[in-house]
Amino acid sequence: MARILVVEDDAELNRTVCSYLALRGHEAVGCLDATQAFDALYARDVDLVVSDIMMPGTDGFTLAEAVRRYDAELPILFMTARDDMAAKQRGYAAGIDDYLSKPFDLEELALRVNALLRRAKVNLSRRIEMGRVTLDVDERAAYLDGEAVDLTLREFEVLWKLLANPRKAFTRNQLVGEYWGGGATRTVDVYVAKIRKCFADCDDFSIVTVHGLGYKAVPRG
Repeated sequence: MARILVVEDDAELNRTVCSYLALRGHEAVGCLDATQAFDALYARDVDLVVSDIMMPGTDGFTLAEAVRRYDAELPILFMTARDDMAAKQRGYAAGIDDYLSKPFDLEELALRVNALLRRAKVNLSRRIEMGRVTLDVDERAAYLDGEAVDLTLREFEVLWKLLANPRKAFTRNQLVGEYWGGGATRTVDVYVAKIRKCFADCDDFSIVTVHGLGYKAVPRG
């Protein structure tokens, strides 16, 4: 699972791209302009940036140059209605890695994203195995000793994020906001309580409360 920043000022297209990438097993964080993108980039680890060119305020070229100064290796993919050679030349000069013209097929976007992630050697594992516990992102299912655990989609996504990043502490907003656009972050407490109950007899990991922040998963043994 990779964390992908989607920077696109068309809110509907942004949601569509984020939803499709999530279905392909990634964590997609939508931003409507470069300012939001900078905030998200500095607040969390990101594996790839997908950006439009023509946006209000700071455009994609300037964003790409800033991202490249921030991280020389972070993959950048432009998805844009500009299909002229001048825009492509400027984009690659700014440091992007690939260029996809609108309108595009979502499957082609996913193929290009995965190719860039492979080149960057990002872990694209779609299963997590931790002792007696198995999570399968394609099935959106959790198993304990081979038996399916009754989790909702949101509970599964919270558990996946925690187990995919053992010992890393996440705020409630990070656990909820990245998947569902923010909102009532305290609802994550309900999801964590359910997860703890479902795995009460499991000694392979525990979900620890980080006071004043949120939660982290700690492997045992």
